Amino acid sequence: MTNHKADLLQGTLDLLILKSLQNEPMHGFGISLRIQQMSKDMLTVEQGSLYPALYRLEDQGWIKSEWGVSDNNRKAKFYTLTTTGRKQLQAEQQSWAKLSTAINLVLGNT
Repeated sequence: MTNHKADLLQGTLDLLILKSLQNEPMHGFGISLRIQQMSKDMLTVEQGSLYPALYRLEDQGWIKSEWGVSDNNRKAKFYTLTTTGRKQLQAEQQSWAKLSTAINLVLGNT
C-alpha cells in the first residue's frame, strides 16, 4: 500500500503557515516540520512553495522576520506573526470552516 500525501488546495498554505506561527517564532524548516506534524504526516510543504509564500505573507504585513540562530547553531531567518497576521488567521479560519462545511454538504457528509 502506498502512502499518498494530500495536495494543498490553492490558498490553504497561507492559512497553515499563519497557524504554525500562532504560538512562537519559527524558521522556514521549522514551519514545514510543524505543518507535517500537525497534519500527522499527511501534508508536506516543499521549500519551493514555502519560501515564496513566506515572502508574500511578509509583504502583506501578516508576518515579520529577523535573523537568529537555529537549534543546530546555524544562522536562520525566524518568522513571527504580526497583529495584522493574527487577525488574518482568525478570518482565514472562519472562511475555511464555512468552505469545509459547504463541501461536506455537497458530498453528503455530516
